[in-house]
Amino acid sequence: MANVPVQRMSQLMAKTLRDDPADAEVLSHKLLVRAGYVRRTAAGIWSWLPLGMRVLRNVERIVREEMDAIGAQEVLLPALLPREPYDATGRWDEYGPELFRLKDRKGGDYLLGPTHEEIFTLLVKDQASSYKDLPVILYQIQNKYRDEARPRAGILRGREFLMKDSYSFDTEDDGLARSYALHREAYQKIFARLGLDYRICAATAGAMGGSKSEEFLAPAEAGEDTFADCPNCDFAANTEAITYELKPVDATDVPAAEDIPTPDTPTIETLAASLGVPASATLKNLLVKVDGEIVAVGVPGDREVDMDKVEAHFAPAVVELVTESDFAARPDLVRGYVGPRGLDKVTYIADPRVAPGTSWITGANKAGTHTKNVVAGRDFEVDGYADVVVVREGDPCPKCGTGLVLDRAIEIGHIFQLGRKYTDALKLDVLGQNGKPVRVTMGSYGVGVSRAVAALAEQTADDKGLCWPREVAPADVHVVAAGKALQTELALDISGKLAAAGVRVLVDDRPGVSPGVKFTDSELIGVPQILVAGRRAADGVVELKDRRTGEREELTVEEAVARLTA
Repeated sequence: MANVPVQRMSQLMAKTLRDDPADAEVLSHKLLVRAGYVRRTAAGIWSWLPLGMRVLRNVERIVREEMDAIGAQEVLLPALLPREPYDATGRWDEYGPELFRLKDRKGGDYLLGPTHEEIFTLLVKDQASSYKDLPVILYQIQNKYRDEARPRAGILRGREFLMKDSYSFDTEDDGLARSYALHREAYQKIFARLGLDYRICAATAGAMGGSKSEEFLAPAEAGEDTFADCPNCDFAANTEAITYELKPVDATDVPAAEDIPTPDTPTIETLAASLGVPASATLKNLLVKVDGEIVAVGVPGDREVDMDKVEAHFAPAVVELVTESDFAARPDLVRGYVGPRGLDKVTYIADPRVAPGTSWITGANKAGTHTKNVVAGRDFEVDGYADVVVVREGDPCPKCGTGLVLDRAIEIGHIFQLGRKYTDALKLDVLGQNGKPVRVTMGSYGVGVSRAVAALAEQTADDKGLCWPREVAPADVHVVAAGKALQTELALDISGKLAAAGVRVLVDDRPGVSPGVKFTDSELIGVPQILVAGRRAADGVVELKDRRTGEREELTVEEAVARLTA
């Protein structure tokens, strides 16, 4: 093995902290700052210190190796991008306020890239002219930018972040499916090598567009995604992607709809209490505006509307709640008593639970009045169905019917079959085998490189500090000189021997720092093996400690070197 330099903490630019940062909310934020891996530059913007860079580059190396293994080719595109390609695909407007927009001195519009579908498409358009030039997979590892309204959780939710984004280009849909499968397998290898616990979950495409989409989620309390896992089968999905079949029921025996007086019952709670019925027997009708047009969203009264799902259903249209002025302009819409019967000039969207034949108690569009025995499909028509309720623990698995379990997770990867959304917009064609133009089909695939560092910290840390898997750790062994000259001399000597054998060594040779502080810092920093030159240094005996298990063993210097270089 090649000799590697020893990193001496007496020369290391990393100051550990005893206390958590005042603004830190999640474990990874607290520990990465305290252990000297990162420092905050501004809200959502972080500087990586030497130890942090080592971990970041190790994650990057693993990602690069697995991408190269599937035949992907690495490129580097600019982060500062022109407006015109994003106008062509509509994403200049669709991205909304999260897109960093700026002007140059001549008034030209630019953006800081959140993803690079458009620019990669144009690159392939410039380079590929024939089916013989495809398929091709291109990737880069580069900083991305998103103008988060509330940057939080340290490097988990920043405005600048490091990402691997790759793109596949094929002439046929079967080729896209193969490229997608290659990425899916590569991602499983990446996250296994990183030592992450993860789930592959069905997901929504969002602003990216396309047909099939899956997320790789790392379960963690700090996660901002909620996913549902079935304990009985292999179903797993982001809650925003869960869909249910529409199952009509027989309403033959349901009596005719009948208005009933219900004064002072403008909410589901007051209505259910007044009538002595469960909230699930009522129909909730939420009014929203979609690009300014009023739309009613119907869900069972015991369920909450998931506005993220509503926005995804109507994307890229702008969705907002109706206001007092909207009610004032439409006196036929009676606040607290809106119902689907007789709604005029209002599109009615319903959750699949409001299936044809289901019977409800709902608003009568008259103050102080509701209607019972209102049957979907008989007494009112649904203009469209969409899964728009907040998923709850215990909801049936769409695949086998078992109650779902909900958990929080960090999104560490996402893969998309984009199809021809971007190649249509930017007119990417190549000549096919028959000499005629063929429209290229695309896939898009992302790994959050900097986010993976935070996810690892969240999943592997303990009450003493960070606890890195060996392949991503900033060093293989943390040598601690727990004493004065003799211990320091021995620590440096054994560090040199280990480094000569190719072992990555971090040695704490700081003068004037107590053994207690050094021990605490070694556990906080989280290198997998801790080697202590302490009270038996004069005998040539050191203590080897496993950071994760806490197991300790006294060894001679020769035995320790042999163990750590095996």
